[in-house]
This record gives sequence, structure tokens and C-alpha cells, in this order.
Amino acid sequence: MVSKRALVVDDSKSARVILSRMLEKYAIDVDMAESAELAIEYLKSNRPDAIFMDHLMPGMDGLQAVKAIKSNPQTAMIPIMMYTSQEGELYVGQARALGAMGVLPKQVRPVDVSKVLYELHLLPDRRDTAEPALSPVELLDGSPVAAGGTPSRRDSAPDWGRRVESAVKDQTADLRRFIVATLDSFASRLVSDMREAATPAAPEIPPPPAARFAWPWAIAAGVAALIAAAFAAAWIGTRDDLAKSRADVAALTSANAELQHTREDLAAAVKELTTPAAPGAPGGSAASSNALRVEPVPYGEIPFDHGRLDALHDLLAKVEAQGFAGVVKITSMSGMFCLSGNATDGFAPAAPATLASKCDVIGNPFADSLSGQQQQSLAFANLIAGVRQRTAGAITVAIENAGSTRPAMPYPVRVDSLTAGEWNRAAAANNRVEFEAQPGAQQ
Repeated sequence: MVSKRALVVDDSKSARVILSRMLEKYAIDVDMAESAELAIEYLKSNRPDAIFMDHLMPGMDGLQAVKAIKSNPQTAMIPIMMYTSQEGELYVGQARALGAMGVLPKQVRPVDVSKVLYELHLLPDRRDTAEPALSPVELLDGSPVAAGGTPSRRDSAPDWGRRVESAVKDQTADLRRFIVATLDSFASRLVSDMREAATPAAPEIPPPPAARFAWPWAIAAGVAALIAAAFAAAWIGTRDDLAKSRADVAALTSANAELQHTREDLAAAVKELTTPAAPGAPGGSAASSNALRVEPVPYGEIPFDHGRLDALHDLLAKVEAQGFAGVVKITSMSGMFCLSGNATDGFAPAAPATLASKCDVIGNPFADSLSGQQQQSLAFANLIAGVRQRTAGAITVAIENAGSTRPAMPYPVRVDSLTAGEWNRAAAANNRVEFEAQPGAQQ
């Protein structure tokens, strides 16, 4: 079996020796360089299977060395892992943007080293069945593949209008059957009571003449009173149930109309965002006029995943086929939603009929709680790293979070009659991700 070779670049001799001993335990040959300049000179005549690069070094630092190595077509495909005490999501994102696969801290444990070696393919087989933190997602026919081996696809949006209409019809039919059954039951019970009252038992002693004529009228009056009371109770109960059902039907109809308006407004907003505005035209912002694609982000989803992953895959495939060279810029923007809930149990968009003045929060606490690295899925990060390696740095992907500073649809004026549904239509249009290509602007 051919042994693997790694290059350790660090100005600290002790750090080089510690990592080298760890690697040699896995039968990996190790070469060492004490500066980035010596490492680049070494690469002119050697091709290691992986490079472990320190950050802070005299002269050229680690990130500058990564950029130089990835810019050279002869060395661009060598995987690089930063081996440094630097930490933080901003640093990790910067290292990945330049082409590094990740960061291995200097206070590393042996188990972490083995995981990284499997991910760098420096070991012959995988021993850890858990999904690695840096493993690229396999591609089948140009589509990202999930853990089960099935290509990820965007879930089709449910037809809420048809569902609401079906629910209204079902509830109306149930109400009609309930009313008919109730009236039939009352009628049957009243007929039975009248028949029993009309057939009294024969008295042993004949009643006096006056009593013979009095008791039928008393029974008839009692039955009439019972019938009147039963009909009154049935009418009152049915009236209340019918009024409640009508209110439920009206609420469902209103919710259906609200959903239809939301869909239409969101479609119009997306169409407006994806149509380039004429120079100098009102509302034609630079981001919207140059955007190749705009994808909405439902409240509660991370911006760089799901449908946005499919959109990035399609966009990168097109620009790569066209021989594009430059930066694909991805910008996430947050909508300010009218929310109900609290910080303990969480927030959710308020019911459409709720007055906007009754909302617990106007904002986007979910988006605000996400750190830089939490905004993208592992598949999204692997797709970005893969296109840079595959094109030898000709195509890079830059991610930006613009917050709520660039709304695509203006929010309505806050008046007493403003509802959460009207406000959240604008928030849904503004909660989006824009894709833009900038030729010849490599970082």
C-alpha cells in the first residue's frame, strides 16, 4: 500500500513536532517547513497529499500562502487544513473562502486528528460512521445527494387555497347532517311521547263524570308544553351552532383569501426582484437589477439551504459551462415579521386577522440568533468549496448578510386597522436570498 505524505508548515518547531508525531502514528510520512515561502518552494518539486498550514508566521502568513497555492493550477487541488490557534466563525469562513477545507486547532485531541485524516482521504477507509464535519457531499448527475442517497429536491408548495376550500365544504356537510339528525331525533321522541299519552291504562274504579272529561285536556296541555319547550331548546341550540359554523366558515374564507393575496404579492415581489430595472428607474436598486436569481426564505429556515441550495447548484452549473470567471455573490436579507410568542417558547408569525398593534414582536429573532456559520448547511458549504477547487479558483462564492436594510417591498403604514397578514406579506417578500455574478472580481 502506498503511504500518504503530508506537509506541516509552522514557524514553531514544537508545534511541527507535535503534529508530525500524531500523523506518523497513522503511517503518514511528514515533511516540514518553517515558513510559507519554504513551503511554496517545496511544492515546486513535491506533491504532498495534504498540507497543514499555520496562520501567524514571519513574512507571508498562512492565509496568504493558501491563496497563493490555490491560485497555482499545479497545486490548487491539494487539500489544505489550517493548523492554528486562531478561532471564531469569521476566521473559519475567511479560510474556507480562500480554499482551505477547515481549521484544526493546535489544542487538538487524537480523535479529532483521525476524523480530519479520514476527511482528507489520508487514511484508507472510514472508521467513524458519523457524518464528518468537512466531508463533501457526493454528486450524482449534477445534483446534491442527501445522506440516504436520494437527490435533494425542493418540496412542492402546498395548494393552501384548495385545502381551505375542501375543509369548508367538509365542515358545511357535517353541520347539515348534524342539524337534520338533531331535528329527526326530537321529532321521533315527541311522537313517541304523544302515543304513550294517548293510550292510558284502564282505571279499576270509573272516574267521576267531570274527571273523565278533565284528564285528556290536562295531558294534551302537558304534551303541548313539552313540544313547545323541546322545539324552543332545539331552535336555540341549532341557531347557536349555525351561527358558530357560519363564523368558522367566514374565518376560513378570510384565511383562504389572505393566503391567496400573500401568494400573489409574493409572486409579484419575486418577479419584480428578478426583472432588471431600467437605469434611473424608481425602485431599481443595484442589488435587484443585477440579481440573476432571487429565492424567498420562509420564516424559521436558515437562508443558505433547501431551495437556495438547489438555486446555487443550478447557477454554478450554468456559469461554469459558460466559462465564467469571477465571483458569485450571495446576499441574504431579513424580513421584519409580525410575530406572536415569547423568548422561552419561541416566536411564530401571528394569525392573519390579528391586529398588527397586538403583535408581541416586530422583527426576525430567528435570523438574528444565527451566527455566520449557522446560516448555511454543510451541503451548501461543500458546494462552495467544491466549485472553487474544481475551477482552480476561477469561480469563487462570496456570502453577505445585508440584514433588513434593503427591503424589496415597502412595509404598510402602521394604522389602527392594519392586520398581521397585511404586514407579513411584505415581510415574506423581503425575507429572501439574492444571487449575483460579478465577472473578473475574484477575491
